[in-house]
Amino acid sequence: MAIAHLPAPAGPPDDVPPYAPWAREGEVLAEAAVAGRRAAEWIRSLPGPQAPGPVGAWLARDLPGAVERAMTSLDPAACDRMGPDGRIIDGTGGADVGTISVLAVVPCVLSEATWLTPDQHVRLLAVASAVTGTVRLLADDPGTAITHGVARMCATLDHAARPDGPEWHYNSNMRSN
Repeated sequence: MAIAHLPAPAGPPDDVPPYAPWAREGEVLAEAAVAGRRAAEWIRSLPGPQAPGPVGAWLARDLPGAVERAMTSLDPAACDRMGPDGRIIDGTGGADVGTISVLAVVPCVLSEATWLTPDQHVRLLAVASAVTGTVRLLADDPGTAITHGVARMCATLDHAARPDGPEWHYNSNMRSN
């Protein structure tokens, strides 16, 4: 298998046009930061375990911190781009690797958070997914993200982190067909 590298851009490596903000970028990013803070507060408001432990501490401190950091550090200029050697450089969307790592382990950690309801588990999964999706969308396509993608992801984030969410109940009378 052969790997063909794209040619390097013409001109010196610093011959990159300056970043030009998208229309409404500041407003969109400010709303994303607010949505991230609301989601972090909801996570902090969840009940803790009866006995202190690492999962409870992680849910009370690390996860809300990661949600807030990711949503307040969104950066459309940190998008996918071509490096001086012609290779594609994956953008970060403004989120650091440590923050994304915390969000990525949510599905694994929830199995140990037995004191939370299934509804809270699903909503935590939705929060982690919406945040990582927002970061990736911004890194992959900042124009689309700013014009409508971030707003939709923030609506999803707000819905998942709503404080008055309905409880999930299993109906034993229902049958699968």
